[in-house]
Amino acid sequence: MQNVRWRLSCILQWKLGFLILLTSVGDRVTGQIRYSIPEEMKKGSVIGSVAQDLGLDLQRLRAGRARIVSGENIQYTELKTDKGILVVNERIDREQLCGDVTPCSLSFEMILENPIELHRVTVEILDINDNAPFFPNTDIQFEMSESAMVGAKFPVESAVDPDVGVNALQNYILSPNNYFILKQHANPDGSKYAELVLQKPLDREEHPTLPLKVIAVDGGNPQRSGTVNIKVSVLDANDNAPVFNQSVYRAVVVENAPKGTYITTVNATDADSGSYGEIIFNFSKIKGSTVDMFSIDENTGVISVAGLIDFEKEKKYELRLEARDRGGLTGTSKVIIDVIDVNDNVPVINIMSFSNTISEDAPLGTTIAVINVKDADSEKNGQIKCAIDKTLPLKIQSSLTNYYNLVADQHFDRETTSEYDITIIATDSGSPPLSSSVTLQLRISDVNDNGPLFDKTSYSAYVKENNSPGMSITTVSAASDADWGQNARVSYFLEEKEINGVAVSSLVSVNSETGVIHAVRSFDFEQIKWFEFNVTARDAGSPPLSSVATVRILIQDQNDNPPQVLYPVQTGGSLVAEMVPRSADVGYLVTKVVAVDVDSGQNAWLSYKLQKATDRALFEVGLQNGEIRTIRQVTDKDAVKQRLTVIVEDNGQPSRSATVIVNVAVADSFPEVLSEFTDFTQDKEYNDNLTFYLVLALAVVSFLFITCLVVIISVKIYRWRQSRILYHSNLPVIPYYPPRYSDTLGTGTLQHVYNYEVCRTTDSRKSDCKFGRAGSQNVLIMDPSSTGTMQRIQSEKGILDEPDSPLEAGFLRHTLTWSWADCCRNMALISSESTIKWQVRAFILVFFIEATVCQIRYSVPEEMRKGSFVGNVAEDLGLDAKRLKSGGARIVSGDNSE
Repeated sequence: MQNVRWRLSCILQWKLGFLILLTSVGDRVTGQIRYSIPEEMKKGSVIGSVAQDLGLDLQRLRAGRARIVSGENIQYTELKTDKGILVVNERIDREQLCGDVTPCSLSFEMILENPIELHRVTVEILDINDNAPFFPNTDIQFEMSESAMVGAKFPVESAVDPDVGVNALQNYILSPNNYFILKQHANPDGSKYAELVLQKPLDREEHPTLPLKVIAVDGGNPQRSGTVNIKVSVLDANDNAPVFNQSVYRAVVVENAPKGTYITTVNATDADSGSYGEIIFNFSKIKGSTVDMFSIDENTGVISVAGLIDFEKEKKYELRLEARDRGGLTGTSKVIIDVIDVNDNVPVINIMSFSNTISEDAPLGTTIAVINVKDADSEKNGQIKCAIDKTLPLKIQSSLTNYYNLVADQHFDRETTSEYDITIIATDSGSPPLSSSVTLQLRISDVNDNGPLFDKTSYSAYVKENNSPGMSITTVSAASDADWGQNARVSYFLEEKEINGVAVSSLVSVNSETGVIHAVRSFDFEQIKWFEFNVTARDAGSPPLSSVATVRILIQDQNDNPPQVLYPVQTGGSLVAEMVPRSADVGYLVTKVVAVDVDSGQNAWLSYKLQKATDRALFEVGLQNGEIRTIRQVTDKDAVKQRLTVIVEDNGQPSRSATVIVNVAVADSFPEVLSEFTDFTQDKEYNDNLTFYLVLALAVVSFLFITCLVVIISVKIYRWRQSRILYHSNLPVIPYYPPRYSDTLGTGTLQHVYNYEVCRTTDSRKSDCKFGRAGSQNVLIMDPSSTGTMQRIQSEKGILDEPDSPLEAGFLRHTLTWSWADCCRNMALISSESTIKWQVRAFILVFFIEATVCQIRYSVPEEMRKGSFVGNVAEDLGLDAKRLKSGGARIVSGDNSE
């Protein structure tokens, strides 16, 4: 029978319990389903559609690696994730699985991962009538005295039917006879037994033996039955049957009690004497193997342990007792033996689901593992507590019965601890307690939460000037990153900045992998003595983290510059001589050689020496100060013309030097000097002619400038007066507009005049600009290099002051050249409120400007439809459409609406 039924109980109590279960489990248990199937279904038979009943799609089952977790040794069911159905995996025998326990069900869990979901599935196994009732013994012999009283009872060994419910044993039927009837009774456990009741006195002489048949039938469809043959032997008279002193005996036994352990003693008496008063005790079999657990001494009635008592298999035993005398009469009673549980089973830990790797930024409460713990013992012996080391950043929580979740209780830090060994200990509450443990290894995956760190915040390095380009200066590769893998791979970058107007990248470079800093070019101490820049260490994480270190490079001076003589000045075309009177005394200061060295330190320490002299005995040079003094009294015998060669040396290694020739004239008057230095007059005349020509050129240039300035101012004043006359007259003003300047003068609420006056030189850094104010000012700018949007030109006048601004480029690069007359006529449009000072300044700028901006004017009526034609800008500006497109032409307006 493959009638598979899925049902969710509608009983209010079950609903309430289910809601409480969902509330306690939270979002990890999303559903519970129950199926009912008959036993003995074929392998592969469909139990139910799990995906449909749980509201899951097939993709979720496959992606979540859905699987069934059962504590049974035999996997009776199988989940087909490709179809989302639950099928029979092994033949299910309800009697083997549950015995006489009803209802019989299989409970297991279906686990999905990513995220973890736990669904409980219960499959109820319905009994079918696959077992016929049977008697443990197919033949039974009774001995009865012929004097047995009518109504005497003789118990019949009970039949056994493993089925339950209606399929279980329902009735006993006795074969037709004249002496006995069959009475049926029920045991407390629901099983039935029968007794033969004598309804007619026996007569041994007439019938020494009576053959009977008892048939046990169940209630299944089709009905099954079992038969036992009973042979009754009629004995001579035995008037009294044995009688137990208790109708029910109770005893207890500890599980795992050794064989022979005493349990209890039963007693019975028989009023007869002789052989009819001798009593024999035995068990009347109720269940197949139950009687094998115990033994009874047939003479004393002592009951003891005969087999292995296991509380987990059977918690209570109920045995029927028989006391039979030699005459065949029987008395019955029963004994109930309760088994006391012993803590003999350790908890069993099963890992249902475990994520062995978790990110260090996992939020609190993240489920890491789902654990199932079972203990076959009962009550306290089966009560389990799970625990882990309290120093771990984890905690263990109970979810379902016997299920625990291992969740994150603290934030992880991989840099502190990258791996955890988690020992889960399950301990029961028995005495003594038993425990078991399992160890899980949890790895913490890295996230980029630590930036690179330099060992110090600033570095200093020295490099000699005139170094070779590419030379290694220093290294900043000592940066460390506490992260791992890609997050710890550090790269180094220069922070772009300018040093004395030069980009730092043109001075040094840094190796992105090693952090070694190289010189890009040769340094000159005389140009730059030190510079400072920042190096960024950035990891490869996402998002990347970085830190900055400051590097200072100090240039060390080298003696690469010779001294430079400032005085006396050496000229090629003139002769300079120092005069010394003949009356000069010893130590007379003739002159002083002044020299400098652009090097620094000892490389700039200068010393002066007299290399050559016309008369070495007359002059000396100060070693440190370069002063030339007489060392003796000047006499008339000394030559008028003295030539001294002074060498200036620095203190570098190797040293560098320069020489200077000092001419000294020993004379008391200037005429004496002229006779010796004959070329002096010629030099003087040359200098006088040069000065004259320079003064003449300056005068001519100044005259031309003043003349042009006067003409410009005159013309401007004339134009201004003409405009004032027109302004105050009643005559209509007809302004002049440049070529291609059109005005239809439509009527409406918009202002008509859109004027812009810009006077600017191409190389100026500061310019005066004035804009005619209008209700809407639109400028058409064509500049392929401009990437920004120029808005509200009036309010952003500062942009015109920038030498390389996109606005200046747009105004100066793409223009139409106007003639001087056009510019002058256009200036008539300037507002009457303009001052004369501004007009003069504007005309001066217009005079030197090379190009200006063309402007066009259109007039349109108000309320024109969107898309109406206003004017042909390309044609009016003399541009082709290709030029507008390639130049990125756009309209920039200060209004909120276009």
